[in-house]
Amino acid sequence: FILYSLDCNLKQYIEHKPDHLTRRYPAYELYLYGEGNYAEENKNLLLTGIPVLFLPGNAGSYKQVRSLGSIALRKAEDVDFKYHFNFFSVNFNEELVALYGGSLQRQTKFVHECIKVILKLYRNREFAPTSVAIVGHSMGGLVARALLTLKNFKPELINLLITQATPHVAPVMPLDRYLTDFYTAVNNHWILKAQDLRNLTTLSVAGGFRDYQVRSGLAFLPRLSQHDSALSVVSSAVPRVWASTDHLSIITEDPKKRMSVLNHHFVRHPAKIFEENPEAFTGLTGAFIWITVKASKWTYSVYNDSDGKYFTFPLASHRKSYSHVYCENSIHGFSYSFFFFFPFSFFFFFSLYFKVVILKLQDYPSLSHIVIQVPPTVGNKYTLDCEFFKEDSRRVQLPVTHLFSFGKYNILLLEKNEKLILLTFERKPSVYRLHIPWSHEDSVVVAKVPSSTEISAKLHIAQPQNDSRVPELNIYSSSDCQYEVILKTSLLQILGQVIRFHAGVLPVYVVSNILLTYGGQLSTLISAGNFSLELVRTAKPYKVEPLLSIVVFLQGFNWFREIWESLSLPEVDAAVLSSQDAWFPLVSLILFLLGTGIAYWNGVFFSTSLRLFSSLWLTLFRPTVLRKDNKLITPRRFCVVLSLALVSWTTCGALAVFLIYLQYLFKVLKETSQNSSIYTVKNQSSMDSTSKATQSLCNSTIAEGISSLKMHVTILNLFTWIVLLNLPSLIYWLKNLRYSVRLDPDPCRSTAIILVCILEILMNSSTSEVKSSKLLKIAAKVPLPLSVAMLAFGRMHLYKVPHFVTFSLLLHVLCCIV
Repeated sequence: FILYSLDCNLKQYIEHKPDHLTRRYPAYELYLYGEGNYAEENKNLLLTGIPVLFLPGNAGSYKQVRSLGSIALRKAEDVDFKYHFNFFSVNFNEELVALYGGSLQRQTKFVHECIKVILKLYRNREFAPTSVAIVGHSMGGLVARALLTLKNFKPELINLLITQATPHVAPVMPLDRYLTDFYTAVNNHWILKAQDLRNLTTLSVAGGFRDYQVRSGLAFLPRLSQHDSALSVVSSAVPRVWASTDHLSIITEDPKKRMSVLNHHFVRHPAKIFEENPEAFTGLTGAFIWITVKASKWTYSVYNDSDGKYFTFPLASHRKSYSHVYCENSIHGFSYSFFFFFPFSFFFFFSLYFKVVILKLQDYPSLSHIVIQVPPTVGNKYTLDCEFFKEDSRRVQLPVTHLFSFGKYNILLLEKNEKLILLTFERKPSVYRLHIPWSHEDSVVVAKVPSSTEISAKLHIAQPQNDSRVPELNIYSSSDCQYEVILKTSLLQILGQVIRFHAGVLPVYVVSNILLTYGGQLSTLISAGNFSLELVRTAKPYKVEPLLSIVVFLQGFNWFREIWESLSLPEVDAAVLSSQDAWFPLVSLILFLLGTGIAYWNGVFFSTSLRLFSSLWLTLFRPTVLRKDNKLITPRRFCVVLSLALVSWTTCGALAVFLIYLQYLFKVLKETSQNSSIYTVKNQSSMDSTSKATQSLCNSTIAEGISSLKMHVTILNLFTWIVLLNLPSLIYWLKNLRYSVRLDPDPCRSTAIILVCILEILMNSSTSEVKSSKLLKIAAKVPLPLSVAMLAFGRMHLYKVPHFVTFSLLLHVLCCIV
């Protein structure tokens, strides 16, 4: 382990390396963050603060802890280090754990060792801590949750877990089984052992719609694992996100108190410091002027007033006519007190432009007055608006438009004011708050007036089936403002949501389209044209989608599920997504069409690139004779297969896949150049009447060459996506090559060996061999059911896609032999 103090001017390393841990985790390190005098004072590791461990995420740096440690240090200085934190950070070597899951278990075990080392640093201190707080970013939060799955881990070692943009529900790209198995183990443990986790306070903060890597729906803790000590929020819904939290809340041993603190700061935040047991009575001090306000609608505006005031609102005369009271202030310096009814139980909203308090009078039957304290406003302009209103007069419920409504709903809202004042430049901005009652994912939009503002009513997670509450759009605007609300369906936003939720499965649909094209080419053998034409002819959604929809529908019946399970078939991915309210048949159709488009333009780009590079090759080398070896297997090719299989077994399977891909690409490029050369020879021989034999040979050779070339291009298109799906493990292996030559575990080692054998044969095959095969009809029909199976079982398990492709290519090899 290495403990490191990071600062622009002071850098010092303090090393503590147990030999057995160095051998087990050579790529990982533990750092202590410090700066200035704080770093100098703690260079001997005589720590007295509260330990906090930061875990970076996918390709994340341990230096990201600086944003937390630096701010915490400033806050500690403000309270004269009465409470302060010691921030530790783990260096995971910036591993791509979101794409390669083979190292997640290793990271989890290393973090366990880090926690034990950190707590040992405090063991001789007075009031030594017995637990640490963990802040995990992205996949670091999942690693922190996985600590509880370790056999020898004691849950009391963690008291607080805060995760930032962590995909808790499922991986963004399930590219290998180690990743999906890790998720299954962690989520199952948290569901089954939920009662044992009550002493651990967990907060998950999602990034909102601007987080394009991890959609916020994945950052919500699984519903079944939600317990009294867990909270999930979207950053846009956090009130006063720039406000500081009190340090005492972090070190308390009471989980209920920690949870109340999190709710105070991340959900409610009534613009006051957290109090565990607030006093029921408070004294109003100061020589302020007392003013009684009896009007139901009242505005107070003052500039540079040196005298404070108390405004009292008697409630007896308003209870029969009104249900709520609304108070709003338009500057930051608004302090207020509500007399006689602590603790608070009201709605509070705080934006950058004003603060709002709304109270329901029915909740306070014994309350006689409301008292608002307005402090002296020296040098500031101060505006305060208060109004009693009836809830029914301010609430309008509308049906939500859907994809096939094509219309729009209009509401014209105008405050009951006889005089409609024209808009002026001094008017304050309007604020619109979209409130989602079943999850903490509210969003706020601020708009200047007059203006037209568009608000996208999009959800991060679907409405629970047993929840009848509806979303609300709260409008905070001037009382003399006329405004119109239009509800309409946005096809562009719907498409955006489909991409946001399901972009990770697009490779499955692309490969499915190419596989259908491949089957079509096998059945017709070039009579239908090149890759793009065959794609348009064969890649039809009605070939695969109806069968999937029928299976998903039937899985809703117990008898069908029993038959399905008796056959030991895995659950269809679409059924799992439907149970999570994240799937409907139209989504699959949209994704299939998108996959068709991507496959088409990918084919166009690939063919164009081949022609360009073949022209360059022909210019440089000008091959004139096409050399062809009729044997599929030769000693040289056998040696190549053996060498690549050895590479796959001893180093990295993805490396062998990439090398055979380059060999295949080079082979196709060379054949394209040779075909172009023969075509040139044909044109020259056609002008010579004495070269009919040569011309006939050229025609036959060109026809066979073009036929084979088109098939090779389709196979290369198919194999390109297999290489891309295996690329993360190759990148991981290259980054860790200095620590180990062999990737362990390797998600594609066995598949790579099979693919090497298959592609070495296919790249030297021709369509003339396939045409006479007895297995051709079977090989041509198999890609269709394989495409259906790929969409059924590969959407949540992308690592299964190469298996379906490998099986189809294996049949092609058998056609070349049999």
